[in-house]
Amino acid sequence: MFNKENPGLKVLSHNALRIVAGLLFAQHGAQKLFGVLGRDAVDSLGSLLGVAGIIEFFGGLLIAAGLFTRPVAFIACGQMAVAYFMAHVPQGFWPILNGGELAAFYCFTWLFFFTHGPGKYSVDGWLACRKAEAEG
Repeated sequence: MFNKENPGLKVLSHNALRIVAGLLFAQHGAQKLFGVLGRDAVDSLGSLLGVAGIIEFFGGLLIAAGLFTRPVAFIACGQMAVAYFMAHVPQGFWPILNGGELAAFYCFTWLFFFTHGPGKYSVDGWLACRKAEAEG
C-alpha cells in the first residue's frame, strides 16, 4: 500500500495537502479581514496587511477548491516570500529563531502547487477533463 508504485495514494495525498493547506491559509486571511479567530481586523484593505488578508482568504479558498491553482499559488508564494523577508528576516535569518517558519513553509508549499498543479480532484482538473472530452 505504501510503496512508490501506488498512484492512488499519491493522488490522495497531493489533493489532501492542497485542500488542508488552502483552508488553513484562508484562516489567516479571515483573521485579518474579519477580525475572527483571535485577532482584530486590519484597519484598511489597502494596507499591506489588508492585501495579505485578501490573498490569504480568497487565495486559500481557491487553492482548496483547486480553481486557478497555479496563478493563485504563484501569487501566494510571492506574498509569503515578501512576508518572510519584510517581517521576519529583520529579527534574524533563521526561521526557527525569527518566527518565520510558517511563512517559509507556506512559501514552499505554494511553490509546489505552482509547479505541480492542483491534482486530479480539483475544479481545474475537472475543467481540463471537460475540455479534453469536448475536443476529442
